[in-house]
Amino acid sequence: MMELIQQGVYWVDGKLVPAQGAGLSAPDEAREKTIAYSVLRAHDRSKDKKKMRIKFDALISHDITYVGIIQTARASGLRQFPVPYAMTNCHNSLCAVGGTINEDDHAFGLSAAKKYGGIYVPANQAVIHQYAREALAFCGGMILGSDSHTRYGCYGTMGVGEGGPELVKQLLSNTYDVDAPEVIAVYLEGAPRHGIGPHDVAIALCGAVFQNGFVKNKVLEFVGPGVANLSMDFRIGIDVMTTETTCLSSIWETDETVRDYYREVGRPDAYRALSPENGAYYDGAVKIDLSKIESMIALPFHPSNAYTIHELLEHPQEILHTVEEACEKNFGGKVHLNLTEKIVGGKVMADQGVIVGCSGGMYENLVEAAAILDGGSIGNGYFDLSIYPSSSPIAMAITKDGTAAKLMEAGAVIKPAFCGPCFGAGDTPAHGGLSIRHATRNFPNREGSKPGQGQISGVALMDARSIAATAANGGALTAATDLDYTVPKMHYHYDGSIYEKRCYYGFGKADPSAELKLGPNITDWPKMYALEDNLLLKLAAVIQDDVTTTDELIPSGETSSYRSNPLKLSEFALSRRVPEYVGRSKAVRALETERRAGNIPQEMLDALAKVGAAELAGKTAYGSCVFAKKPGDGSAREQAASCQKVLGGYANICYEFATKRYRSNCINWGILPFTIEKDTPFPYAPGDFVFVPGIREAIRDGRETIPAKVIAADGVHDITLYVKGLTEDEKTIILEGCLMNYYAAGHGAEK
Repeated sequence: MMELIQQGVYWVDGKLVPAQGAGLSAPDEAREKTIAYSVLRAHDRSKDKKKMRIKFDALISHDITYVGIIQTARASGLRQFPVPYAMTNCHNSLCAVGGTINEDDHAFGLSAAKKYGGIYVPANQAVIHQYAREALAFCGGMILGSDSHTRYGCYGTMGVGEGGPELVKQLLSNTYDVDAPEVIAVYLEGAPRHGIGPHDVAIALCGAVFQNGFVKNKVLEFVGPGVANLSMDFRIGIDVMTTETTCLSSIWETDETVRDYYREVGRPDAYRALSPENGAYYDGAVKIDLSKIESMIALPFHPSNAYTIHELLEHPQEILHTVEEACEKNFGGKVHLNLTEKIVGGKVMADQGVIVGCSGGMYENLVEAAAILDGGSIGNGYFDLSIYPSSSPIAMAITKDGTAAKLMEAGAVIKPAFCGPCFGAGDTPAHGGLSIRHATRNFPNREGSKPGQGQISGVALMDARSIAATAANGGALTAATDLDYTVPKMHYHYDGSIYEKRCYYGFGKADPSAELKLGPNITDWPKMYALEDNLLLKLAAVIQDDVTTTDELIPSGETSSYRSNPLKLSEFALSRRVPEYVGRSKAVRALETERRAGNIPQEMLDALAKVGAAELAGKTAYGSCVFAKKPGDGSAREQAASCQKVLGGYANICYEFATKRYRSNCINWGILPFTIEKDTPFPYAPGDFVFVPGIREAIRDGRETIPAKVIAADGVHDITLYVKGLTEDEKTIILEGCLMNYYAAGHGAEK
């Protein structure tokens, strides 16, 4: 059902042709003929074809990120928003969590929209990406969001999800700097079978390309005859999940279906035809026969842990046991997930179903789930089902056409637009529970469990159709393709009046006299210092997992209440993965504070003496460091990096960064993004030191190979660190200590 072509191909007369012997333009020239490059070049302000400097058409954030972004921009000289900036309230909207703290953030957001000229979407009106689809996207446009699932490719808009500092740059009229990316064609053919939904395709795609890194930091361009066989809801259901492949962005060819969508949402001028030019070059391709896609399930603990539902039901003991083993590995045997106990009478029993958010809560998903459950019941056992429409217009549509009634009559609970279940702030399963979700992620403890307190549960991703089929069978896992049901011919009638009545539209109407509403938990960033001549690092966490997610670096869920308070939030850093990290880092930070006051700590002198550098202590910064093999998969949340810096972190050492966005977050917070060769062992432990002499000069001069010394319990060892591919701006940001310092020093003028 899916084929990877790991070599260059050309687009010739609507087909993919192998590059070898094609006799067409050279790849660099022909890549310009892709849809992706037609959009990118229209937004590129660089004179260097290889190094893009992108200006976006619009920005979007939610209430876990926009406070920090605006506080950072304000400290950097913000006067008004230069492009439409929408602030939605779909993450931090459970105001009972943290008392009034969350609602204080919302009041801040509205006041910022008034002061700087922004767009404010009140709590529960829409999840971040549905609002962007309905109100901001347009063909040929680009949107930057402080959420990793910023994907609007099927609407003809290239969406990029990044950490908050990248939005700060845009707010200050700077650029998003990225190497000119490779482009991968996703060639669709055929049509989905009855019972197959977008999550089935998305899970299969993640399973095919995540582990091998085939599309990492590349743009996925969806083309082929199969596109025309997909509705807009189906397309976006695939598109939003491209984030889980680690690609940079996505774009689709557009057609009459897209034109009809823009007419429906009242913005017909947003449409224009997009398609690759004849002779366009792609750096590889994924061919998907939609007619062969089966009902899929992504088992814990990643969307790429993909199986067909039938495969799981044929071999449940063997497959579920592999998940149990993964849990043991992830948590070091501290908690135990017994999924094999879910096998009852040859069936696999789930405890909970959730259809939610930017991937699940779409109109067609809910209509088809209702058709499957029509006249049935989810039962009165342990299984329950929660439904979260992704916007108020969708909730209104399913209310008016009877879809909501069918779901409720079957026992489902309809809830407002909210992303909580996607990151552990809603519908947290019971200990040992198995939750099946049409949501974006199923990382360890992302569903809200607390392994440090002995609680663990698992999330499996499934399409809404198979979730409804499972619900109809009382929680016994069921592929929707096994059911005979009729899908009603319903059309989503968009009614944007609720946005018009409740949202604040302030772009172009900044009022400098407006006062920001600062709640008691909204605090400024602590002072950060420029990079010293030398650097002594103390390892505070050494993580040997194959991949470390941003959820492990800074947990989601209950930490949401503290996203506006850097010091309080930093107390949660690595708390579910390395609980000792915070204490270790704070101890190093305290010693660095002493050093800056003129009292050189003995611990520093002793360590530096072992490499003959004690006399350099006065010009050597002392900071903590994290080693992880491949950190930063998942969320765009900048706090994964900023919390480390607040605690006195100065560097990450790794074999590679899982995503560009996490590496960018590190750089923007002045954390050195060191890498080492992949075959280099790292047998060191927390408490060992890494001395990096001449680091300031090396960064300033653009030296990418940096010799260093590891001071370990068994002696001193040489190590080679790399800092590859820094732009001139990134070098300056690191030298100044962070992005805020960079702007405060007068850098960042538009080039």
